[in-house]
Order: sequence, then structure tokens, then C-alpha cells
Amino acid sequence: MAGFIAASRAEYGIPHATACRALGVSEAWFYKWRHGDASPRHARREQLKIAIGRLYAAHRGTYGSPRITADLRGEGWRVSENTVAALMAELGLAARRPRRRKQTTRRGRGRWRAPDMIGRRFGTDRLNRKWYGDGTEIVTDEGKLYLDSVLDMGSRRIVGFTLGEHHDEELAESALCMAIAVRGGKSQVAGVILHTDQGSEYTARDFQAACRRLGISQSMGRVGSALDNAVIESWHSTLEFELRALEHFPTRAEARRRLSEWIEEYNTCRRHSSVGMISPVAYEHALAACREAA
Repeated sequence: MAGFIAASRAEYGIPHATACRALGVSEAWFYKWRHGDASPRHARREQLKIAIGRLYAAHRGTYGSPRITADLRGEGWRVSENTVAALMAELGLAARRPRRRKQTTRRGRGRWRAPDMIGRRFGTDRLNRKWYGDGTEIVTDEGKLYLDSVLDMGSRRIVGFTLGEHHDEELAESALCMAIAVRGGKSQVAGVILHTDQGSEYTARDFQAACRRLGISQSMGRVGSALDNAVIESWHSTLEFELRALEHFPTRAEARRRLSEWIEEYNTCRRHSSVGMISPVAYEHALAACREAA
């Protein structure tokens, strides 16, 4: 619009003031555009754009305006989410959205199934009450690599994970054992519910026996319903998109390294909206501090 006002005077002799009134804009706005805005407000806005671009790049384009806003506030900026959203739109920056995850579950052939103890009531505000387990596959130039994960709903932290070349009950049990070790041992997780799909690794007799031995209560959603295990499905979708869509793994060793780094970054740095826009580990530390203060 400002360019049109300037061209109107140059080509047709229409005064700037007349064109501004006709278009419903202020002369001050036009002259700021023409001569450059040297005001502190404009300078701050330009600095904010630079900071937004830096944070967007640091998170590889995966953060939208809510998380970018939280990062900015963490750096000392006083800014609203609406302002950040507007500037991101102005800069052409938008968070990459995960694609729908491909179903890789292998159904167990036996008749045994654990009851659904969650019933899509996913939430909890306590640690070691509801865990969610699932597996996925990662493609490398050397062949597939399988990842099994355990997520604690109380903080959204990945408390256990394991990587292997075979998708079976041993892989799932290894992830579960890691989760128990991270939480301080069997006595600290007594009564926790592990909710999974009906994959063969979770219905296997050896895995059932491991859960009984460790004091874990198994829970399963319905066959073919990803929504019954939506929490961990969503987490794996994010991981698969950010790593598999944006990176290429020439070897299984490289995939292991990057997956481990990504999960560590997720646990310690990734801001999560469900825990107050801080990381899962930071949220757990905050809970511990509250308990000590009580």
C-alpha cells in the first residue's frame, strides 16, 4: 500500500496526504515506511524477529508460537504469544506438523488379552501411576532398527527405551526394566499400570511373567484402535517425523546415537504444553521441590 501511495505521487502528482486519507492510513505510517522507522519499538521488533528466527532454526523448525514464546520468555523477553505468532507469519515460519503414523503392530495370536484399565482416561498428575508402552521401526541403510519406549504420563517423560534388531518381547521387557531402574527400583513403582496395544510382544507369556514379577499391572486397548493408546502413539509420531523425515541414517549405529540424543533432548529440553511449557525432567524437579517444601 505504501508503495502505491508513493507511485501515485510520482506518476499522477497525487499528494501523499490525499492518498493516505483516501486509503484510510496515517501520514505518519507512510513516512515511517518511506524514511525508515528509527523508533525503539521498531528496533525491538526487528531484534525480536532475529531471536524468533534463531530459536526456530535451533529447534529445526519443529516449534510453533507457543513453544517459541516460552523460549523467548526464558531468555528474558516480555512478549505475548499473539505477537510471536504474527511475527512468525510475517517471516513465513510455521512448525512442521507430524504426518499420521503408520501402524506397525503385530497382533498376538493367543487368546489372552489384558483388560483396558485406562478407558481413554489418559491423564494423571502423579508419577508412576500410568505408563504407556509402544514400539516402532526406524529404517537405515543397513536394515530396520526397532525402538520400544515407555512413557510416564505424570510428566510425559520417556523413562525407558531400548533399541534392537528384533521386534519381540525381549525388546519390550528391556525397555520396561530400564523404566523401573530410572524410577529407583521395583518398590518405587508398585501398582503402576502399563498400557499398551495388543502387539505380540506385550501378550507374550515371557512379558506377562516379567510384569507379574516386577509388580506391573498390564492394560490394553482394543484391537486396531490407535486412539486407545493415543499418548505414546502421538509421541512416536513426533519422533518418527522429526528424525525419519528430516534425517537419513546410513548405519544402525548412527540411528542408535541420534535416537538416544533426541530422546535425551526431549526429556531435558523439550517444552511440553501439558506440564506448564517446561521439559518433563524440569517438571519432575519442580514436583520434588514442592514436596520438600511442603
